[in-house]
Amino acid sequence: MRTAKAIVAGLCASLLIILAPAVHAKLPDFTELVEESSPAVVNISTRQKPQAVISSRRGQQMFPELEGLPPIFRDFFEHAFPMPRSPNNPRRQESQSLGSGFIISPDGYILTNNHVVADADEIIVRLSDRSELVAELVGTDSRTDVALLKVKGKGLPVVRIGKSRDLKVGEWVLAIGSPFGFDHSVTAGIVSATGRNLPSDNYVPFIQTDVAINPGNSGGPLFNLKGEVVGINSQIFTRSGGFMGLSFAIPMEMAMDVADQLKSSGKVERGWLGVVIQEVNKDLAESFGLDKPAGALVVQMLEDSPASKGGIRLGDVILSMNDKPVVMSADLPHLIGALKPGATARLEVMREGKRQTLKIKVGAAPGEDGESVADASSPGGQRMKNPLGITVGELSAEQKKMIDLETGVLIQDVQEGPAAMIGLRPGDVITHLNNQQVDSVKSFNAIVQKLPRNRSLSMRVLRQGRASFITFKLSR
Repeated sequence: MRTAKAIVAGLCASLLIILAPAVHAKLPDFTELVEESSPAVVNISTRQKPQAVISSRRGQQMFPELEGLPPIFRDFFEHAFPMPRSPNNPRRQESQSLGSGFIISPDGYILTNNHVVADADEIIVRLSDRSELVAELVGTDSRTDVALLKVKGKGLPVVRIGKSRDLKVGEWVLAIGSPFGFDHSVTAGIVSATGRNLPSDNYVPFIQTDVAINPGNSGGPLFNLKGEVVGINSQIFTRSGGFMGLSFAIPMEMAMDVADQLKSSGKVERGWLGVVIQEVNKDLAESFGLDKPAGALVVQMLEDSPASKGGIRLGDVILSMNDKPVVMSADLPHLIGALKPGATARLEVMREGKRQTLKIKVGAAPGEDGESVADASSPGGQRMKNPLGITVGELSAEQKKMIDLETGVLIQDVQEGPAAMIGLRPGDVITHLNNQQVDSVKSFNAIVQKLPRNRSLSMRVLRQGRASFITFKLSR
């Protein structure tokens, strides 16, 4: 019996010895990658002229250059670099910002994040040999958070540029940067997701990873196992102020396109439709005749925009652009934004239960989006109650002019009923109901009387200049 146990134990030990190298071989070795790529990664510091330090909502002091960043990102820096409170006598100081970057050409062009160098009076680049150079800011693009710098030099070490579109979820990636000022720190992880959309960034389909990113990593490169840069580390999501396993990088194709435009013209142009869109949920999908929730629902269009000139209508659901599917509504801005002004976008839309294809010449995205405000005071016109539990009236000529509408009805009173349950308020304007345009109180009432029961219905509502589609059901 003891002999049999000894034999089994020996076989198990032999099996472990055989399997150990195979298990070991699956783990990547980053040493060659780091040795080859590190010289092209730089530390970036900035200086600003002395100015009053701004107090944060926690009573701490906050770096002025961080003002305007998304809260999840700004909070991260405030926790990482707390400063003493001085409410009665705020100090004036020369602020500094630490970040990372990488050299993309031997003559000294460097990529980093816009938020690393924003509002800087002086930008200092420290190379791997510890030498420091003053950098010139070639240009920035706040929408993608990309900045292009230039230092004087020849034969500088450069990174190899890769293709982020070839990344697969689960593959290994590596970051090199200067977290907390520790130059050329290396962290590794995997790709968690691609094409990730963040609420504060409409134009960037981020690469999500679990690579440890900390203050000072911003602007640094994200490498694949081939030693190619596939992204620029830009943001983390945090509730604690520290790294929580959610890091986001700007895809390299997008970053290089921005860099090329900044180098050639000092500014970035991107395609634009001039529409306000909304996510399509399950109920909206049912009401518009879609098999599943997908696409971008057009809820508002700017006057004389490419969309209005190209035949897009309110209530259209955009399903694809140049054969690229629009699964989430946030997919559309970066697909259109990737086009150059004047290019043609072929859009597949769902309209009144039927698929159609539209060809639209995209325009140039404006610097600032305008916003109109609806004034719901002094309602006038015919009043009429209906099964929705609301009283509506005609829009006056002045109201139509103020909110730039030709049709629609004004909600004047909301009683108990379906309208109250979905959050409608007096002052809201209804422009479409059950996929039909509302021209007047008469037409609105006629549509309401024919509404089907116990199925999802859609309504387009304008509130303080902002439009959205909402869904509801009428019980029998």
